Amino acid sequence: MGAATAALLLLTLSLWLGAAIGETSIPLEIVAKTFANRVWQAGYPIDPIDEGIIWSYRLSRVVVAACCGSALALSGVVLQSLLRNPLADPYVLGISAGASTGAVTVAILGVGGGLIGLPLGAFAGALIAFLAVSLLALRAGRGSAAIILAGVAGSQLFHALTSFIVTKAANAEQARGIMFWLLGNLSGVRWPDAGLAFPIALVGLLVCLAQARSLDAFAFGKESAASLGIPVRRVYALLIAVTAMMTAVMVSLVGSIGFVGLVIPHATRMLVGVRHGTLLPAAAVIGAIFMVLADILSRILIAGQVLPIGVVTALFGAPAFALIMSQRRASL
Repeated sequence: MGAATAALLLLTLSLWLGAAIGETSIPLEIVAKTFANRVWQAGYPIDPIDEGIIWSYRLSRVVVAACCGSALALSGVVLQSLLRNPLADPYVLGISAGASTGAVTVAILGVGGGLIGLPLGAFAGALIAFLAVSLLALRAGRGSAAIILAGVAGSQLFHALTSFIVTKAANAEQARGIMFWLLGNLSGVRWPDAGLAFPIALVGLLVCLAQARSLDAFAFGKESAASLGIPVRRVYALLIAVTAMMTAVMVSLVGSIGFVGLVIPHATRMLVGVRHGTLLPAAAVIGAIFMVLADILSRILIAGQVLPIGVVTALFGAPAFALIMSQRRASL
């Protein structure tokens, strides 16, 4: 209970700081009063400009960032457990790239005639990408190395398809916006986006927690899981679908972001162990904190300019992953 309370306090503090820090710094007290005014109609006297910045821009932004970090971290934990490979994550396996292709296809080519939104298009792209990677891996061999290699190939293919669509069909303004979005962009998210991201991340967490025992069993292989009474195919399909759903929705909102689903699961295992009943919620909270802090850095690293958040996660995620891998090697 003490660890859970500390984790929630750290998450709350990170959200608070995310709403206060930016190109225009706003005192933490003003953030708290703005929240109280909007949620409980407290009636504190606040500058309307500050209140607008906090409520309409920064708070929605940090909520989406937290949901995105949680969803990607959960996806990484699930994929690494199902595939029994420490390199598995939505980015490496091509799921993020497929989701990007699906979203761009809907946004630029107008597939679906306006009846299909970006999240649904991204979800379809994510599923198609995973199916393509799975089929390629089956032809190359059933080992985890084959899955990773197939994922790398699939990721490059869908990135190329996305670039082709943007180059062929988008005008200059669309192309500039799409390419910036593909690097990870939280600048355009608002409360409606948070209203989509939060329930998706919450449902994903609840579904994964409900399958925590199954994920523990998958750590010993599919055969061992089946011998323990786990309905392997049904659980596998359910968790892959949930992973694709979470990844697709987050990609449709903020673009493709790497290293979160790869690094956070490893870092969390080092802190809380491998039991998924503890690992899943811990990874969700740590992923959320990491993304919020990355978003803060994206706003302050270069004065007067906002970096794509994918650039920040890569700058910090790559060295962190190298450090984790070196420590794991030293412990072997």
